[in-house]
Amino acid sequence: MAKIMVVDDDEDFTNLYKTTLKLAGFDATAVNQSSAALEMAYLVKPDIFLIDLMMPDIDGFQLCRMIRVDPVFKSTPIIIITALTDEESQSIAMGAGANDYLSKPFPMDELKLRINSLLERSR
Repeated sequence: MAKIMVVDDDEDFTNLYKTTLKLAGFDATAVNQSSAALEMAYLVKPDIFLIDLMMPDIDGFQLCRMIRVDPVFKSTPIIIITALTDEESQSIAMGAGANDYLSKPFPMDELKLRINSLLERSR
């Protein structure tokens, strides 16, 4: 069972993601504070990260960069999930190390497809 770690400061979204991902057969963990994300990642050892961009303290761009320089997670896939739809945000996120980018709102089936695709490529 693939482990998915969701990092979003909005508890409603993380609860929705966790519930939906668990129903789809994933082991989902949520973190609502980006500053605690790496610490939790060491405990969970996720197979993929879902990260929101707009968060207090450490934003999603910065968190992507932190994950990419960490030897443990440097090749773990990252999907950005955000309300930002502009090309500049997408370009910055991909440059920071994200593997994929989804703008909210999106169908949960689309998220599951993208997770499975990235997991297949990372095996």
